[in-house]
Amino acid sequence: MKMPPVIPAHLFAPCGMNCMVCYVHLKARKPCNGCLGDDLHKPERCKTCQIKNCAHQKGHAYCFECADFPCKPIKNLEKSYNQRYNVSLVENSIQVKMKGVAVFQVQELAKWTCEKCSGVISLHDQQCSECHQNDAAGR
Repeated sequence: MKMPPVIPAHLFAPCGMNCMVCYVHLKARKPCNGCLGDDLHKPERCKTCQIKNCAHQKGHAYCFECADFPCKPIKNLEKSYNQRYNVSLVENSIQVKMKGVAVFQVQELAKWTCEKCSGVISLHDQQCSECHQNDAAGR
């Protein structure tokens, strides 16, 4: 999958994840529409995500809109993403809260576009979806 010129806003998940760089989105024959999109082509674990569904039930698009942010489920996910991928979903959320989704997604374009072929680099395995090159520099 080539990186589009603009990452759609609906690909920013309630938890702070950029769904465009999610391995689930990248590895699917028919990519899903992200956590805020419809359930078409969405894996079951994403359809039933506790965090996404909690935000929706509280009337929020994003977890940072909640008075309980960051709650225990977000803190647990944050710890995992910090350790495994060196990415802070809480920091992503704070950036979106301060600057807006559009500004955040522009920053994400620069961060996750393969310099070799303009493919999308997966946050989860650091591999380009097009040329399958691993990102030696790390994110």
